[in-house]
Amino acid sequence: MDGMPPFQGRTIDVNAAGLSLTADHKLAVGQAGEMTFELFVEGKAQLLTTRIKVTYCIFSGDQFKIGYQFMVPDMAFMATLNKFLR
Repeated sequence: MDGMPPFQGRTIDVNAAGLSLTADHKLAVGQAGEMTFELFVEGKAQLLTTRIKVTYCIFSGDQFKIGYQFMVPDMAFMATLNKFLR
């Protein structure tokens, strides 16, 4: 996230508009940053990077469930994501 050191989370849902994950950190709705995540597409690991914005942050159990919206992803990003979603 902009102005913060990198942190890891566990992806729980991915769709064409964004993704949600669980993390130990609380984030503010509207906060922006850059995200890199790995998807397995056609049997190969693919790293995807794009700008994102927080759409929700809910405390759940002992972690936060955070929703992100992809912000202006490039064509290569969308092509790889669409292959994964098929």
